[in-house]
Amino acid sequence: MTNKEQDNYINATLDLIKNFVDSNQRKRINLLTQIESEVENIFKLGPTLFDIFDSEGDDWAAGWLLQVLKKHKPDFFENKKFNSWFNTYSNIDINYEKLQLMLVEQKFEDADRLTSSYLRQLAGTLAEKRGYVFYSEVKNIPGKDLQTIDRLWTIYSTGRFGFSIQAKILKSVGKKYELLWPKIGWKKEGLWTRYPTSFCWSLEAPDGHMPLINQLRGVRLMDSILRHPAIAERHNNIL
Repeated sequence: MTNKEQDNYINATLDLIKNFVDSNQRKRINLLTQIESEVENIFKLGPTLFDIFDSEGDDWAAGWLLQVLKKHKPDFFENKKFNSWFNTYSNIDINYEKLQLMLVEQKFEDADRLTSSYLRQLAGTLAEKRGYVFYSEVKNIPGKDLQTIDRLWTIYSTGRFGFSIQAKILKSVGKKYELLWPKIGWKKEGLWTRYPTSFCWSLEAPDGHMPLINQLRGVRLMDSILRHPAIAERHNNIL
């Protein structure tokens, strides 16, 4: 292949990525396989490819490109900043790099367990000691941290996971939890999905499938999280 031909292929890949970035959710989803098939040229474009994205933002197109590179071209991550490329923030000095790395690697079950651990830490010492969060403790969880967790889940799930996505789905079914559970795959044929073996720990899962909240103690914990002002603010999903 001549240099000119190679340049043409690279430019075609760049045009594909620009089209991907500019498309709506439905069109983006339809382009995922095509983007992944172009991983060789994406790798050749190098780190400058991410100059078109905002590390302060939550554009999941960048998240998908990072996941594709992590899966097929791990050498790209010799520059370790790309393991946690999106900036994250905390009001109590939690470092969210580990969560971001798990999500980049699509280790969703591990990321879900870590998320539960973060929620206990954010809820306070008593929650950590007992091993779970009371719904009444959610109001004291710092909004900045809750938004960071939600943002990372959304970025690395093609825009389909996260608390704010769950809130959006809940709103779409008239705020009826009995309609939410089957829609997000937490109930099947009237029975709770068995944790962890029957949950789908991949991007094949239904929208809103992760992160998980234990419903055996009732709906109030999840309701408190989805109604937290920081989550409502994310996508104007006020419940």
